[in-house]
Amino acid sequence: MFDNGAVTSLDALQPRLPSPLEEIVDERFARCGVRLLLKRDDLIHPELIGNKWRKLAPNLTAAAGRPVLTFGGAYSNHLRATAAAGRLLGLETVGVVRGDELAGRPLNPSLARCAADGMRLHFVDRSTYRRKTEPDVLAALLREAGAEEAYVVPEGGSNIRAVRGCRALGEELRGHCDVAAVACGTGGTLAGLAAGLGPGRRALGVPVLKGGFLTREIRALQHAAFGGPRGDWSLDDRFHFGGYARTGPELESFAADFEDRHAVPVERLYVAKLLYGLLTLAEEGAFARGTVIAAVITGRPFPAP
Repeated sequence: MFDNGAVTSLDALQPRLPSPLEEIVDERFARCGVRLLLKRDDLIHPELIGNKWRKLAPNLTAAAGRPVLTFGGAYSNHLRATAAAGRLLGLETVGVVRGDELAGRPLNPSLARCAADGMRLHFVDRSTYRRKTEPDVLAALLREAGAEEAYVVPEGGSNIRAVRGCRALGEELRGHCDVAAVACGTGGTLAGLAAGLGPGRRALGVPVLKGGFLTREIRALQHAAFGGPRGDWSLDDRFHFGGYARTGPELESFAADFEDRHAVPVERLYVAKLLYGLLTLAEEGAFARGTVIAAVITGRPFPAP
């Protein structure tokens, strides 16, 4: 598949699929009559973890050895995963980074990891970044980045191929839970998860960004990937803690306590918000007694503790 890489196929990277499903005993959920399972997508691969594997794998196959260009902010998990994939597969990668003011500054740990993995970083102003999906703006960005022949993956990796790739996540959870829950950035994982769950189960998304735009985006992704709506899904947008990359003392305390209780590393920007939201909902009585919830663990803390 790749003619210039360190390996010849994604299968050579030996992903752990299906990812493990673990039940944890947490008295806070138990008091509400709820069982909590963790879908350990963080264990799929040491570097291409969680929904990043599910979303990137079909896109890397489609790239067929061409350079891959994608987008993200200064702390983007997606940029890091794409850069790691490029190193592992011998692919050239280009990251278009939101914020041209970052170009003259030392790289933060996230972007430094991208650069160390061989990704070329191209910084753009925020106004241009917001218009990156417009054909003329995208064409100009490709020229400026010297990547006119690149295969383009959207921000967060959410496109038709990614959504179809995430359908397997729902299929893996069939028969194991009543509710499958996942933290949402761009909505692609939830769109595929809901499509794969099958009848009688529902998917719950916890957005990590403010704005209330994801309902429209998920509907559009499902229409593009499957021709129309699929599955029973909903969003609860109360748990973003101020927006992407924002946490705060309350969330930090919750995440540290969860780690202490269950010896599971809790990534703060997505996973902590998901788990916090699920506990809040359980305590509010949002789930009938006897409900089995599977929380998708989509990532690990970065930098690793």
